[in-house]
Amino acid sequence: MPDGNGRRPTALTVLIVDDSAMMRAMIKRIAHLTDVPLARVLEAANGVEALQLLEQHPVDVLFTDINMPLMTGTELLREVDRRQEWQHIVRVIVSTDGSQARRDETASLHAHAYLEKPFRPEVMRDVLAQIVTSHQ
Repeated sequence: MPDGNGRRPTALTVLIVDDSAMMRAMIKRIAHLTDVPLARVLEAANGVEALQLLEQHPVDVLFTDINMPLMTGTELLREVDRRQEWQHIVRVIVSTDGSQARRDETASLHAHAYLEKPFRPEVMRDVLAQIVTSHQ
């Protein structure tokens, strides 16, 4: 659907990283229910899997949990931050840890937004809408 200027919003490729399959499914479902155009939604259970997917597929938006086995979300963000070709990826934290220390740490790793679990679907919709607007 064109925006008010006749442009079509850019369809986003999203990577959801969470060790809970149920949480990944919920985030995916919410993302599909928004008016935000999605080209593709990829899923990973931890940071190691996420890095493998990032190597294979261009990604626009990364939703990541913090506390995961093998490689935490913070470690994943550090790896993304190190790679020049991934600097464009918009990083969104989805975590139960809403402490100020954790928020400060992830902000220093260029996190665009911090969604504290549980969150309302409208919050994710607003974050995705803001991302699409910035990608036009």
